[in-house]
Order: sequence, then structure tokens, then C-alpha cells
Amino acid sequence: MKDLKDYPLYEVTPVHSIRELLSIALNEASEKIAFKYRKNEEEIREVTYADFIRDVNALGSALTERGLIGDHIAQIGENSYRWITVYLAALAGDGVYVPIDRDLPEGDILNIVNHSDSTVLFYTPRYDEIVKNNADGALSHIKVFVRVVNDDDADAEACRADYFGDDPRFVTYRGLLERGYNLLDNGYDGYADRHSEEYDLKMIVYTSGTTGLAKGVMLSEHNLISIVYYGLQVSTVYDCCLSVLPYHHTYEAVAGLLVSLHHHSTICINENLRAVMKNLTTYKPDYIYLVPAFAEEFYRKIWSTAAKTGKDKGLRTLIKTSNGMRKIGIDARKKLFSTIHESFGGNLRKIVCGGAPIRPEIGEFFDAIGIDLINGYGITECSPLVSANRDQFNDWNTVGSVLPCCEIKFEDVTPEGIGEICVKGDIVMLGYYKAPEATAEVLSEDGWFATGDYGMMNERGQLLITGRKKNIIVLSNGKNVYPEEIENYIQAIPYVKEVVVYGLKNEYGEETKLCAEVFLNAEKLEELGITDPTVKLKEDVSKATKPLPAYKGIGKIVIRQKEFDKTTTNKIKRQSISGSTSAD
Repeated sequence: MKDLKDYPLYEVTPVHSIRELLSIALNEASEKIAFKYRKNEEEIREVTYADFIRDVNALGSALTERGLIGDHIAQIGENSYRWITVYLAALAGDGVYVPIDRDLPEGDILNIVNHSDSTVLFYTPRYDEIVKNNADGALSHIKVFVRVVNDDDADAEACRADYFGDDPRFVTYRGLLERGYNLLDNGYDGYADRHSEEYDLKMIVYTSGTTGLAKGVMLSEHNLISIVYYGLQVSTVYDCCLSVLPYHHTYEAVAGLLVSLHHHSTICINENLRAVMKNLTTYKPDYIYLVPAFAEEFYRKIWSTAAKTGKDKGLRTLIKTSNGMRKIGIDARKKLFSTIHESFGGNLRKIVCGGAPIRPEIGEFFDAIGIDLINGYGITECSPLVSANRDQFNDWNTVGSVLPCCEIKFEDVTPEGIGEICVKGDIVMLGYYKAPEATAEVLSEDGWFATGDYGMMNERGQLLITGRKKNIIVLSNGKNVYPEEIENYIQAIPYVKEVVVYGLKNEYGEETKLCAEVFLNAEKLEELGITDPTVKLKEDVSKATKPLPAYKGIGKIVIRQKEFDKTTTNKIKRQSISGSTSAD
């Protein structure tokens, strides 16, 4: 059996700063298309690397001319090309970038802007009222408000001289960009002379927006560049991607955007979640970054479509045939599963998943049809990537091998070999912004970061995640239960759309048994002819969890009438759980 050492790392061009990353791209791929995005229903706009980098330098120059040297620059809004230019302009300069979750309520937005000491705020029209209502109050410390209109055709309206009245603090993205062009054309080099040191604070990412609980993760430029350089060594990317996940999350912003830029890929910007399937066929990407919930949804849709058309049995037979052919060296997956490939645009080679473990059967299925599903593990405090599966050494039961720039150890290891994952190395954050006590709780003096995630290493050097420390259930018999493990078994039931497992307490407050709260797929129930889901679910949960030890058995089942509340990356908010109909 081959081991990790049998698979060499990819060769990657060394890079030491964001400015150098852009310079390399300009020298090596200036005329290549860097971005594609939908200008309107009929028109796709294309931007070369040369034009993109000019836009970045123009924005940086206009901000530098205004004396915003080393300022904290906050940004909130929808995914767009303009978001990315602001992001890179801040990273390549000497300021600190602060991305804000676009779906936070007003109070949390104001809390982050204030806590982060931001003095520049880029925002889209969606936040007009928040800005106008607080410009002279909670946001009075902001030196410059920059309104970013992402609709090219509406840009002229936003740039009218009287749009903001006489308040000099308010400018438009377009106005700032035009000023920057003028400065560059006249030889201005103020921005080019400004840059951070490699280990200085470069980015503050808030892990929670709740007032009083928000923690600003401090990342240095060295942290970000380490993800780019070492991430590409472990798992490469290709010529064209579809960019889907929110840009205020480090997974997409760093592991997605910055990695793709250093590879000189073409990044196609997905305008909203409803447009994903349409844009897959429009842009025909080679790879895409997703969270497991998206891959799960793709998987379900493929099988659901096959069942509706009476082709599900044929698909299973074809998979068996194809797998048999591969064993004797014949790979015809692209041809055999051409219909599925065309639904993804025809060129999709890789789905990169992060944010949570993925069910092994999902990875097995995508491999069977000829699309690599590469799962990794990360956390914002680690910039955010800790490990990833290798392209030729991929085990869907694991989150892959640890990046070459860091090491891990396990604390408080149980008899089963499971312990809290601790990380040390180039990717670990500087600490939490203005929160030394919170930092000391998770980051030791010698640089070890306690992730709060539990896991273990297999014999082949690959990391397995068993669950979150904060989710762990301690039963009255002293047994530790990781709910995510059991949820994976139940999730395999075809008509189960979502599930959360938690402990039930007795009158003494002890957790004595487990409850599975489930949201069912009504369409799948009808398709399977299930008329009494309460009885059927009880049978199927018992069958699905049979391989588990008795103490991990489900004692109660709750059927929900609506989906669980979710975060902006489609993770279930466990604190939102409330039951409806029970199936004891």
C-alpha cells in the first residue's frame, strides 16, 4: 500500500507578499482573463490580469493620496469583482483589511466596524440606511465612506456630484477609481511605496458578530501567503474556477481567491446561489470551492433526477461497470457519465470541500463519475487551511495531510485515540484583536493553537475529524459522544435532508440518551411512496446506526416541520434547535 511519502508535493512559485503575488501575475499572465462576471442577463464582462492589477493600484493610490496610511479598511457587501479589487488593494498596501459578514444585523455590523477601529468603510447600496442613520453617531469615526455600486449600468447615477450632498466623507467607488487612474497616469507612486512587513497585522476576521462575543482573528501577511504557497503544494488548481462562497469568509477569500490568483486562473464570479447551476454551464469551470452542504445537494439532485426518469438502476449498473473497467486500466468515466458532466459545464475536474467533514459515499460517488472531491480541514484562526487531501492520495474518510508549514499534536487523548487538535506553524493567527485573555485561552506561549476540534491521525498520515469540542455529549455513564459521527450515519438515509444529534437530560440534569432531530425531504418521501414517515424513520435510523456501539444509539427522534437555521456558509446553527413531532 502506498503511503504519503510516495506522492511528492507540487512545485509552486515562491511568493513572500501580496504585492509580489500581483507582480508575478502581471509578469507571467498580464493578458490572460483574470475575472469573468455577469454584467447583465445577456453580457459577460471579462477583465485581464493587467486591468485587474491596474484597478487595484488605482484604488490603493486614491486611498493613499487621501492620507489613509495604515488605516483599517472595512468592507461589507455582496460578492463582486469590485469587492475583490478593494480586498487586494487593502492587502497590497500597508493598511489592515476587515471583511464583514453581509448578513449580520445592524447592531453587529456597527459593533465590528467600531471594535476593529476601522476608519474606511466600503459598502453596497443594501446598507445605505445603516450608513446614513449612523454616519454622525456610531460611525462618526469613519473618515471615508465609499459606496460601491456593482451594477455597471447604474454607475453613472451613483457618481452624480450631488448624490451625497456636500459631505466630503462620502465618495463612490467609481469616483475613487477614476481619481486613482489619474494619479497613476501622472506618475504617482505613493501607494507603490507603502507596504506592510510580512509579520505585521494584515487582516481581522470576525468569527462571530454577536455584540460582546465577537472575536477578531488577527492574520498576518505571512499567514495568508503561507496558505497560498503551501496549499498549492498539497492540492493544485486548474485554469478556470467558479467562485461561489461568500468573500467575507477566509475559506473563499484566501484558500479560494488568493490561491487562484497565484495560479493565474480565471475566476468566474457567481452572482447569487440561485445561479450556481446556470453559471456552471455558462462558464464551464475546471474546479470549484464549496462547503459539504453544496456537494451533498449536487449528489441528491443527481440521484433524484435519475430516479424521476427511471435511470437510477442504470446509473448504479454503469458505476459498477466503470469501476470494473478502471481496475484493468480503462478510464471511460468522462464518456460514460457525459450527461452528468454536461450539467456541470463539461469541464469540471475537481470540487474542493472545506468547513466540515463530508460523508465518504459522497466522495466515492463523485470519484466514480470522474470528478475529484477533495476534502480539507481548516479554521479561521489557521488562515484557514490546516490539511487537505492530495489529488492522488485521497481518502474521503479523512481531511487529508497536514500542510508542510505546520505540525499538529493531540491533547487529552481518549482511550480510543481521539484528542483535541492543536496546530503550530506559519498559518496560526497572531491572536484575537484587543482580547489578550481570549487569546491566552487558545494560544500557548510557544505557539500551539487549540482548535476546539477533536480528531486523530490514521496509519497513513491523514487526519480524521470526529467532532467539535463544544458539541461533545458526555453521557451519564461517562462515555463521550461526537454527534457529527452519528449524524453522518443518519444523513445517509435517502429522505433525510438535515439532522442534528444532541443529548437529552433527565430530572437530575444528566445526559442519559441521544435525540436525533431531523428535517425530511418531502419530495423524496413521495417518490419512495412513504406514507408514514414516523414509523419508517424509526426503522431506518435503527438500521443506519446499527454498526455503532449501543451507547451511541438514538433514544428519541424528533421530526422538524422546517429546515434548521443556518450560517452564511450553510452550516446549521445548533442553538436554533426546537422539535415538533417526536417518534420515540
